[in-house]
Amino acid sequence: MRSLRTSDGEAGQLDLFVGAGSDIAARDAQDLMAWPFFSLAKSKRVKPIDFRMGEVAILVEATAEHGMATIWDADVLIWVASQIVEARDAGKATSRLIAATPHEILTFTRRGTGKAGYERLKAALDRLQSTSIATSIRQAGARRRRRFSWINEWRERLDDNGRALGIEMIVPDWLYEGVLDRALVLTIDPAYFALTGGLERWLYRIVRKHGGKQKGGWSFDISHLHLKSGALSPLKRFAFEVRAIVRRQSLPGYNLALEHQFGRERLLFVAAPVDPFASARRRIGLPPVEKGA
Repeated sequence: MRSLRTSDGEAGQLDLFVGAGSDIAARDAQDLMAWPFFSLAKSKRVKPIDFRMGEVAILVEATAEHGMATIWDADVLIWVASQIVEARDAGKATSRLIAATPHEILTFTRRGTGKAGYERLKAALDRLQSTSIATSIRQAGARRRRRFSWINEWRERLDDNGRALGIEMIVPDWLYEGVLDRALVLTIDPAYFALTGGLERWLYRIVRKHGGKQKGGWSFDISHLHLKSGALSPLKRFAFEVRAIVRRQSLPGYNLALEHQFGRERLLFVAAPVDPFASARRRIGLPPVEKGA
């Protein structure tokens, strides 16, 4: 990793942090996993998320031009968190000003690295920058709010001949401080990036956050999950989609089940048994052991 300096705007006050590439463990910020910060739809969302639960308040607002940052766009923030934690654990300096090549980010998130993938990445960066968040999380008192965008600014890096060298982005203090706190970051299964549904991705993150590796697992009332998702779909549709995910058993590392208690439907989840030969199976092209086998 290199530490450089840039010369304009907020970037001129920060050291440039260059990431460690794409072959590192994936980490996610627990606050982003537990609360409704992103659109779960692939279509443009402009309706705000206005969420309140106890002392937690979250307001997410989008622009008509770009729409709200999606849970797929959040992959960029997972990449950011992973880079910062990797450097922190190695005793190296980090910064809110981060440089990378699009290829590194796209490879890390298991995306295509061609021109189309690069264009989608730039669109994601635009949504992350234009989405506004105000939240009481990690603030002293429920009435205090911190307002920020997921990316303060970003730009393409060019050489003297105008050829693209990569991109630079500045992440907000709120995100950076949370990632530097060891207690607020969790590793996630790289198979997460292969999940194609927005609800499926969100469900994995909240299951990973609350289920962890606890032997007895965890459970949530479906209506409570619906509230925490921030999804626009009605509860009936949301429950239908959750049941489909349970049938598919598609969340990496977890077994899911449904039960009814006092007329209310609950989702139960528990860490799946670890296959000790998983890496060897992948190397020789064998399929993974089925859950519960």
